[in-house]
Amino acid sequence: MFDVFGSVKGLLKLDSVCIDNNVFRLHYKATVIILIAFSLLVTSRQYIGDPIDCIVDEIPYSVMDTYCWIYSTFTIPNRLVGRVGKDMVQPGVAPHVEGQDEVKYHKYYQWVCFVLFFQAILFYVPRYLWKTWEGGRVKMLVLDLNCPVVGEDCKQDRKKLLVDYFYTNLHTQNFYAFRFFICEVLNFINVVGQIYFMDFFLDGEFSTYGRDVVRFTEMEPEEREDPMARVFPKVTKCTFHKYGPSGTVQKFDGLCVLPLNIVNEKIYVFLWFWFVILSILSAISLVYRAAVVAGPRVRLYLLRARSRLAPQDQVEAVARKLQIGDWFVLYQLGKNIDPLIYKELMGELAEKFEGKDTV
Repeated sequence: MFDVFGSVKGLLKLDSVCIDNNVFRLHYKATVIILIAFSLLVTSRQYIGDPIDCIVDEIPYSVMDTYCWIYSTFTIPNRLVGRVGKDMVQPGVAPHVEGQDEVKYHKYYQWVCFVLFFQAILFYVPRYLWKTWEGGRVKMLVLDLNCPVVGEDCKQDRKKLLVDYFYTNLHTQNFYAFRFFICEVLNFINVVGQIYFMDFFLDGEFSTYGRDVVRFTEMEPEEREDPMARVFPKVTKCTFHKYGPSGTVQKFDGLCVLPLNIVNEKIYVFLWFWFVILSILSAISLVYRAAVVAGPRVRLYLLRARSRLAPQDQVEAVARKLQIGDWFVLYQLGKNIDPLIYKELMGELAEKFEGKDTV
């Protein structure tokens, strides 16, 4: 099992400098790890076996398996409810009349591993954009001040560099901050868009899939239609045609077992709940961000919370001078710098800004 997931362990490493926030990390770390792990899992024959096994008279099993894997299998949607062994062989597997009974073809299972990997790439795109735009600015400004054990002379020199940086670049960092906000919007658009994408991929079944599964568990066994059997059937039908001895076309109906769908159904139940939760958290994050951009008082409150060791009058003196970009950079530094050093930095910034007023 560890061999299967060994390739994603690099994503588990923590960054030495934080340049984003927890919701952002849920997108590019947690979700990317989940999707890549699932993509590897569905391709691992060690735990699932052959993805399809078909049985039919007069046709070699290997030929039937390959044919049905390539050309897809099907079920009969109006035969999902009933007693297995009496009304039908398996849910969705029963005799049907061509042209009268609806037939649903299942072609997606060939593409699940590729789609999951593609989704993982899409979730990483906003992170890649932000790392490119950010350009290592926060890491450069931290200057090893995230370590509490720093020589006094070194600490004073680096704090002076930071104070000079903010004084020199005051009111010039708004574009830097808004690029991060754009990436947050992209995260929200991506997760909502991927819900619609998976709904399209599963023929309109994903948008209500998790809710249907929960509702299914609360119904009586005789009345309920298993949404997992509808979307990810474990047993399906496959029709094979070939020429007979006299040159006429012969039709062979086979039964196919899809062990892969035992895993797929659980994967997509989990992804439904994960994507819904992630969408809600991302929406809340955007509301929070809008409040930060529009409300100077909100920014002051957050800066107080971040620099709780510093006197409130110093924090207010600094906050009065900052625009949204300056505030954002200073707030990001607060996540990475030792609290005692951050307190001293706030005091020196307050003195510098107050000195600017008196000049």
